[in-house]
Amino acid sequence: MCGNKRPETMERITTPGLAQKFIDEQTEALKAQVGDGKVLLALSGGVDSSVTAALLIRAIGKNLVAVHVNHGLLRKGEPEQVIDVFRNQMNATLIYVDAVDRFLDKLAGVADPEQKRKIIGAEFIKVFEEEAKKLDDIHFLAQGTIYPDILESGPVKAHHNVGGLPEEMNMELVEPVKFLYKDEVRVVGTQLGLPDSMVFRQPFPGPGLGVRCVGAITRDRLEALREADAIVREEIAKLEPVPWQYFAVIPDIKSTGIKDGKRYMGWPVVIRAIMTVDAVTAKAVEIPFDMLCRIRDRVVKIPGVNRVLWDYTDKPVSTIEWE
Repeated sequence: MCGNKRPETMERITTPGLAQKFIDEQTEALKAQVGDGKVLLALSGGVDSSVTAALLIRAIGKNLVAVHVNHGLLRKGEPEQVIDVFRNQMNATLIYVDAVDRFLDKLAGVADPEQKRKIIGAEFIKVFEEEAKKLDDIHFLAQGTIYPDILESGPVKAHHNVGGLPEEMNMELVEPVKFLYKDEVRVVGTQLGLPDSMVFRQPFPGPGLGVRCVGAITRDRLEALREADAIVREEIAKLEPVPWQYFAVIPDIKSTGIKDGKRYMGWPVVIRAIMTVDAVTAKAVEIPFDMLCRIRDRVVKIPGVNRVLWDYTDKPVSTIEWE
């Protein structure tokens, strides 16, 4: 396939059979495009980059070089899952970069959400560039561009991995899922054998927990958020139907609490769950009171947390994310 318009004759991928047909076709197309060359991919662990990686592993094996940058703003267990799935199970060439301190040091004291996004995006590009310069004979750059990205952002997935990838790399783009919609990517991912927790991962902003740790990020509040988010996701995933997006937020405020008979200042954790079709409008999901109580009882055990709140505002008037 060429150009940036989805072929009118292309079938919607809705079944395992159609997914396998697509995988077989893309495997041959990737072999033809890349040959014996090496391909570099920024692997976030999201569904788009993961399916792209799995397709490339099937087509060119060790000639895919995947770089996973841990910027410290991922959800609990995500870096470990990327390493386990791609390095341990798929035997991929995976470079893991622990850049947690580097990112959090840059973000220290920065409260403005747009400034946080710019710092995270710019630093990601620097880290990725540094890793790319250590490698020889790589002439292809893979991206998990999908069709809505082309329709909304132009031919290159500009927002991928927060800030896009370096233009000066001068590599040929490899985009095997660029004509697929998100639901089709998930069908293909399942057929490729990726775990459901990765294939059906809910939408996650490029800056990660950086925009859910509202205001200036501190390491202790970020860790409290990571733990709270894991609890919220585990509980709300039990709802039927499962909401489109559900997560925790910790704003940069404190309120009085009581611990061991003494007053202290702690953070509130805010629970958010929404249902939407296109993310343009969204409805807050009703969370059963017994579930809210279970979440509350688990979350208040996290050091530094002394309140649990529920954000049940629709979009509009609120946005889905807090920042």
